[in-house]
Amino acid sequence: MFFVTPAYAQEAPAGTAEPGAAPATDPHAAPAPGEVHTETGVPGGEHGGGVFPPFDSSTYASQLLWLAITFAVFFLLMQKVITPRIGGILEQRHKRISQDLDEASRLKAEADADVAAYEAELAAARAKSNSIGTAARDAAKAKAEEDRRAVEASLSEKLKAAEGRIADIKAKAFADVGTIAEETAAAVIEQLIGGTTTKTDVAAAVAAAKKEA
Repeated sequence: MFFVTPAYAQEAPAGTAEPGAAPATDPHAAPAPGEVHTETGVPGGEHGGGVFPPFDSSTYASQLLWLAITFAVFFLLMQKVITPRIGGILEQRHKRISQDLDEASRLKAEADADVAAYEAELAAARAKSNSIGTAARDAAKAKAEEDRRAVEASLSEKLKAAEGRIADIKAKAFADVGTIAEETAAAVIEQLIGGTTTKTDVAAAVAAAKKEA
């Protein structure tokens, strides 16, 4: 219980007291054991010797009650608010990851299909180029063979014609040689014996000389 001295009360002279009033006390004097200080309200005998509240055995029941209430509130908050939000975030991320994986699989399948189509087109182009090259080579060989045969035929015809002309020239030359021989023999006989001979005799002599040759 606190005792407050009114502001209007005047301090009695030292050594005097009003009739029926409590004896005056020194405000600066130390309070008696068990007496409550009028300014702080702290028991004088227990000043500086109190127990830390969490370790005070007299408050264990209230502490356990508030601990149970706090745990229940925290559990409900986790169950109703925090856990659903975390689960929703994880579900959204799981869906997004699944969508990204599906998209990556689709793009990979498309890329594989494009690569397969490109390789097929490349193989077809190579086969076509090889066939074109083979056909061109065969055509060139056939053309070269045809040209060779045409040139050989032309040369053969020209050779036959040349041989014919050579045979004609030889026959004409042989004929001229016989005539020249007959004329030369007639001239030689005329110069040697001073007489003339008939063409028949000269021709027979030339023919006999050819046979002997």
